[in-house]
Amino acid sequence: MNKTYYELMLKINPLMEDIISEVFFENFDCDGIILAEETYKDLEMIDTTEGTLRVFLQSDDEIEDLRYDIENILDLNRQEFLSRGLSEEELGSWEFSLEEKKTEDWSQKWKEKWDVTHVTDKIAVVPDWIDYKPKKDEIIIKLEPGCAFGTGTHQTTQLCMKALEKYFKGGTVADIGMGSGILSILAKKLGASYVYGCDTDETVIEVAKENTIKNALSLCERAEFLNEPTGEFRNSGEGLCFELGSADKINEKFDFVVANILHFVLAEIMKDLKNIMKDGALMSLSGILDEKKQMVLDAIKRENLQIVEEIKQDQWTSFVVRK
Repeated sequence: MNKTYYELMLKINPLMEDIISEVFFENFDCDGIILAEETYKDLEMIDTTEGTLRVFLQSDDEIEDLRYDIENILDLNRQEFLSRGLSEEELGSWEFSLEEKKTEDWSQKWKEKWDVTHVTDKIAVVPDWIDYKPKKDEIIIKLEPGCAFGTGTHQTTQLCMKALEKYFKGGTVADIGMGSGILSILAKKLGASYVYGCDTDETVIEVAKENTIKNALSLCERAEFLNEPTGEFRNSGEGLCFELGSADKINEKFDFVVANILHFVLAEIMKDLKNIMKDGALMSLSGILDEKKQMVLDAIKRENLQIVEEIKQDQWTSFVVRK
């Protein structure tokens, strides 16, 4: 049966665009998402869709069946977010419209809205359909935006990328909640000997592997257990390894850890994150709205981690901490 293409328009708080995008990537056949579009005339912005998420979907279902599934998934996730401390105002209304589209070509229209993202003077994220010539000594990361959460355009991802550029001096890296694998790929291009990434969303594992290959980097598998009762194992190579899971399932210790996750998840798993850090290791914590940072600060203090730097970008905060 041929799939039908749909466009969904969802009203959100723009600050929550990355969180809500992930709901669609995890639960639906999502071709891509446009977060905001702006229209200019004579260098003046005359229209913006900021506050509306434009979601490109494929489905075997009829439109009313798909609408029913979307309503249920959104309701479940909204209740979960509210129970974890986010407010109705912070989430936005989540009112949506759904429209059937006729051609497969339409499903690729979202690509027209993407361009090269210059995260810093030395780091650029390049959609893989764009021919881009890097500047001297510039690190470029090729990936297909829209295929998984973590495209390099959101502030939370950029905060981790800036921390890696500034503080990572070599060794091994753990990327917790790796999404598209963008931070893992950057760590490897910055000289990491071995990078381990994990995520609780099984749909992103293959995406991260595909993006690794796009960037001409090698993949490796997690090594077999050396001592099964104690869970000890060694790395099987010097590439990038991606698995389904989270920090509580990891028995290795790393020189640098990145965790770009929601603030309440960071607070909940801070002990697990600390446990995978070597003594003296650094960690970049991101995904934190300014008004929610106290929850993360309390967890940092609880685990006796030392704050090295607080980095801000727009309404977002990140912390670099040392064990």
